[in-house]
Amino acid sequence: MLKAFFHIFIFPGLLFLFFFGLLAEYLDRKICARLQNRIGPPWFQPFADFLKLLGKQDIVPGEADTTVFKLMPILALTATVTAYLYIPTWGSQAVYSFNGDLIVVLYLLFIPTMTYFLGGWYSRSIYSMVGAVRSLTQLFAYEVPLFLTILASALLANTWSLSEMTHFYAGHPGYWAFNLLGFTIALISLLGKLEKVPFDIPEAETEIVAGTFTEYGGRLLALFRLSMDIEMVVVASLLAAVFLPFGLHLPSWACFIGYLVQVFLIIFLISLLRSIFARLRLDQMINLCWKYFAPLAFLQVLINLILKGVLS
Repeated sequence: MLKAFFHIFIFPGLLFLFFFGLLAEYLDRKICARLQNRIGPPWFQPFADFLKLLGKQDIVPGEADTTVFKLMPILALTATVTAYLYIPTWGSQAVYSFNGDLIVVLYLLFIPTMTYFLGGWYSRSIYSMVGAVRSLTQLFAYEVPLFLTILASALLANTWSLSEMTHFYAGHPGYWAFNLLGFTIALISLLGKLEKVPFDIPEAETEIVAGTFTEYGGRLLALFRLSMDIEMVVVASLLAAVFLPFGLHLPSWACFIGYLVQVFLIIFLISLLRSIFARLRLDQMINLCWKYFAPLAFLQVLINLILKGVLS
């Protein structure tokens, strides 16, 4: 029980993800600022913002559903932290793993977006409700190509376990190159999942203030922001485990350093992409995902099925 408590609340659980998530937010903001010829925030800015929000009063709109309004940030944070426990962070073995944990991770990462929708919808603010509808609509655009690319990698490895997938690619050097198309599609789809430019449509500040989070403040907004920071770490870790299985034969400490480098690389790519593109309209985002990304993701599935048949 002590070991389980340590894993869940200390490392690689909540406490580790708290600092890692804030560091990821700092790197994302700093890289984006430097790419735009700005200075960017100091290293302690995300932590200072979090403490500032903790000290502010929680205000629930009079027409909001109080229970749902307060529960959604907690549920979002819980889902993201739980998903991380099934993702390998050093070596090829996660803290908890079983055959089918890939489906559980994808399901858990589906929950935060639903909390954004429910939290905004039950805020009863016009801006929050518009942002909530946009979050849900955007969900059906990027989830399909994202899931298909991860499915393609799992089909080639012939397993639904993230740890076994990582072990398979570690034992078959070079096979990761077959998934480069899927990695590219998954990386762009992550911008939609994280609601970053050019897919920050649900919280477009020039149109709907802060979208889903317009009525949130204080500790509730702090939890939502923390869950979004942790979600960036979790999805980057997922892509690193599925598409970048490098250096897994090294000692555990070297594997962990390699994992950190891979996550920081993905965060850099995310910052780079959101720095060079302008926000799309919702209909443009949906057309992009369904007309281009989804067929390319199906192509990746077809390629891996053919390779699986040839290599077997």
